[in-house]
Amino acid sequence: MKPAHRSSVFALVLAALVFHLVLVAPNAPSGFTLGTALRPPLELPAILLLLAALPDLWIGTRLLRTALVATLVLVIVLKLADIATFAAFAHPFNPAVDLHLVEAGIRLAISTLGLPLVLLILACVLLTMAGIAGALWWASSQWAGLAPRRITLAAASVAVLVVAAEAANRLPVHLLPQASTTRLAVQHAETYAETRADLVRFSTAAASDPFAGVSGLFDRLGGRDVLIVFIESYGRSSFDNSLYAPTHRATLLAAEPRLAAAGLAMRSGWLTSPVEGGQSWLAHSTLESGLTISNQTRYRALLGSRRESLYHIAVTSGFRTAAIMPGITMAWPEGPVQGFETILAAADLGYRGQPFNFVTMPDQYTLAAFDRLIPRGPQPGPLFAQIVLLSSHAPWVPVPQLIPWSDVGDGTVFDRWATTGDPPETVWRDHDRVRDQYRQAIDYSLQVILSYVERQSGRAPLMVILGDHQPAPFVAGIDSRDVPIHLIGPPDLVADFNDWGWTAGLVPAGDVPAWPMSEFRDRFIRALSTDAPAGAN
Repeated sequence: MKPAHRSSVFALVLAALVFHLVLVAPNAPSGFTLGTALRPPLELPAILLLLAALPDLWIGTRLLRTALVATLVLVIVLKLADIATFAAFAHPFNPAVDLHLVEAGIRLAISTLGLPLVLLILACVLLTMAGIAGALWWASSQWAGLAPRRITLAAASVAVLVVAAEAANRLPVHLLPQASTTRLAVQHAETYAETRADLVRFSTAAASDPFAGVSGLFDRLGGRDVLIVFIESYGRSSFDNSLYAPTHRATLLAAEPRLAAAGLAMRSGWLTSPVEGGQSWLAHSTLESGLTISNQTRYRALLGSRRESLYHIAVTSGFRTAAIMPGITMAWPEGPVQGFETILAAADLGYRGQPFNFVTMPDQYTLAAFDRLIPRGPQPGPLFAQIVLLSSHAPWVPVPQLIPWSDVGDGTVFDRWATTGDPPETVWRDHDRVRDQYRQAIDYSLQVILSYVERQSGRAPLMVILGDHQPAPFVAGIDSRDVPIHLIGPPDLVADFNDWGWTAGLVPAGDVPAWPMSEFRDRFIRALSTDAPAGAN
């Protein structure tokens, strides 16, 4: 046994505290709370018992201490990386696809703070990590060899097994202490492995993509614009749920003769979204990439691959590309990676009115700002744009009303609705009220986009209007991930899609087969290109 005088009780407690602080350190800005600091980590007794059970003078003890310190330092680095990416981009760090952010962050810091200050900061970070490593090495020396007996080794083995089981969610009961650090490391390792596997698959898809780098596509458009418009949470429930169908069908049917009188043709069908209830960006990336992007891991892998999106292909074919994103309120480095040359986020659209809770601005303002800010016409070239409409995003309160387009102005006209009605915390106590607010919100978005389409004159664009996903299941009320999709434009363009078998008009027949959303990209390119390369869907 290690002599008692070698490690005082104070030194043992202080050493245990060092391990405790490293283990409870959060990996997100929201984790810096007193509750987090005081919650006992399940790994702590396992580490202390394991160290205590090791023979003090055994060479393997130094090797194990070295491995333990290196692992914990690596975990601290991983947590700091998570904090940085959570703060900047609202997602954890994934070394498989996010390493470029380190270089980008350093370059941004140099341009903002100057090279000397950045070098000083980096030196401080390195010294801090070295200090943490030194503290951990000292702490491990205080407990190593403290009680090298069989009973201690047995207890340590049990503790390690409990940590592994808890981190893998294999325990039959929930323990108050959690192996959160171990679980974090396991989750990151699993995410890394999944991402690498997806990168291989996406790289294969990129290498075999018949449209990659091909110019001269979309020639059947004759230089006319393409607008792809997503309506948030617009799903099949608008047609199959009796709570919503009478309202939404009536709005669509009423618009059909008006659009026909404006010289526009219409076709409607169904796509099956990879998600429901949220994560709209996964549906957007599925549509544009031609690959099923059903979770954040696949999304990050897609961004790290060389797969060309619909917008990359449009650029190669001579189009300008743009994304109108009123829901983007933070940095969005993914945008250019997805092929968008111009990006108008919430702050770029000039809205001066009050927000509608989560919704930054009404859809009518978004579309009016798009017309004002993005040049259209033969010069400077045809446009291929994505527009995301946000008014039908939860919590669906309050709901604005359609007003004359000439009155939209800077958006302050909508304040009369933004500041009225019950707040979400009141409405969401009653599921029936929530469903009725959803009905109103979707109807508002439909009225706005259909009114906008009706106003198109001259060389009308080809418009693809679709839902991104169904609302939450308790709102949708049906078991389906299908979303409606409408093609609206000049008759000669819409005629290129006649062989798709979609329904004429704005109400898709219930028996029209739903395609996976991932099939849209290739089918759309093929329909609008005279000489689509072999291998297209």
